[in-house]
Amino acid sequence: MTAVTYRREAILLEHVDLFWRALQSVRRNTNFEPIAWVVLPDHFHMVINPGGENLSSLMQRIKMSFATNYRKRRGIYLGRVWQNRFWDHIVRNENDMNRHIDYIHYNPVKHGFVVSPFDWEQSSIRDYHKRGLYELDWGQAESLVFEGDFGE
Repeated sequence: MTAVTYRREAILLEHVDLFWRALQSVRRNTNFEPIAWVVLPDHFHMVINPGGENLSSLMQRIKMSFATNYRKRRGIYLGRVWQNRFWDHIVRNENDMNRHIDYIHYNPVKHGFVVSPFDWEQSSIRDYHKRGLYELDWGQAESLVFEGDFGE
């Protein structure tokens, strides 16, 4: 799933603690499990196991929690923080899952923020490396191209 800030305002990294607080708050009361993730300045991508939870409800709660705390921190009480909708995709098989996880981990390189996906702090790629699923040079030797829709 992917969510984008309103007007692509680059607020997420500066307030990434609020993003993680929102995610943890929702996780405490649900069974959903993050599998892979990346947080960029104006959007995030996440592959999850919804654990029987409704995706729309999960996303609404994450976005609402972040927006409430963001507004409070900024001393504002009105105004949109997120685009109205979000993008989601049902993973069909192992190949589809791997493509989406690779896309998520490569996203900071795709957007030109870093040369190596391992240089991006707000990503699950290091966890995947520790489990032996990526080599340290993955995603930097050559540009990767992903076919399909990934919610950008």
